Amino acid sequence: MSKKAGSGRLRIVWRWIVDIVVIIIGSGIYALGVHSFTSPNDIAPGGVTGIATIVSSVTDWKVGTLIGLMNIPLLIAGFILLNKRVMIRTLISVVVLSFMTDYAFNAVPVYIAESGSGILAAIFGGLLMGAGLGIVYVREGTTGGTDIVIKIINRFRPEMKLGTISFLINAAVAALGYFVYKNLDVVLYAVISIFVESKVMDALVYGGLEGKFLMIFSNQPQEIAQKLLLMKRGVTLLKGEGAYSGEERQVICIAVHKNEYVKVKRIVKETDPEAFVIITGANEVLGKGFQKLDQQL
Repeated sequence: MSKKAGSGRLRIVWRWIVDIVVIIIGSGIYALGVHSFTSPNDIAPGGVTGIATIVSSVTDWKVGTLIGLMNIPLLIAGFILLNKRVMIRTLISVVVLSFMTDYAFNAVPVYIAESGSGILAAIFGGLLMGAGLGIVYVREGTTGGTDIVIKIINRFRPEMKLGTISFLINAAVAALGYFVYKNLDVVLYAVISIFVESKVMDALVYGGLEGKFLMIFSNQPQEIAQKLLLMKRGVTLLKGEGAYSGEERQVICIAVHKNEYVKVKRIVKETDPEAFVIITGANEVLGKGFQKLDQQL
């Protein structure tokens, strides 16, 4: 085996170890949110966790145990339909989540909301669960349950954000809790928790990679392009033609971080106040000058 091949294999093994450690941490954070905030207050935060919370409230079964049992058929389906590497991560996450929810945080205080103050449990539960899910998703894993379904949907519809898919599915499950609790407040708290969870998850999964994409139409494309290059950002000049005038012109394209596009607008305004600028959000910008593409594979 060559030294280069050995180094590459070592890098793969190291990345796998890091992924597993991060997934365990993310699963633990999620479990903490369930153990300390949502479950003690009968907040069913959607998905298998929500169903487990509802069933646990009317039986002697623990939430973590129910999460593990309910995930068995979903894990089997996942191993058939999804990437095996993803499902191995998911299996580890489910085991960790089930164990930690029931046993790992017994010494951690549990927040019991007084009548009418469940919103704090919903917010903090959703915050921890969203953070845990985001961390797990970033390392190509899931926490099982409807997350497996979400992963399948996201695989075929990548333009749909994970948090949006999660919110729609989990809100439907939370609504079912009304038929058990007969308490609309608890269901509304669950919706709040799911909303917070989805926003935090999207912030972690997409926030660090989000950027802005700008298309600039100007009579001074070269001047603007030269100034933009000083930002150490790649600039692309596309050939365009006005449909009405028939005139050829260059269109400037540039991708920047969210906090840089204001500077780009300022440069364009100072160079050509008559320029026409289109600014769109980019969920992910990968490559030179941004996060490396191989870090996402």
